[in-house]
Amino acid sequence: MRASTLLIALGVLLFVLPLPGTFVVGALTVLAGVAVRLLGV
Repeated sequence: MRASTLLIALGVLLFVLPLPGTFVVGALTVLAGVAVRLLGV
């Protein structure tokens, strides 16, 4: 499994957790995963 896929999956998991602060952290993690996938790292 690619690192970008793991980042996106982790971001989605954090995004849906009902804890304070995880919404923003999850969204940023998903964006980081998408950026890594687009850059091909």
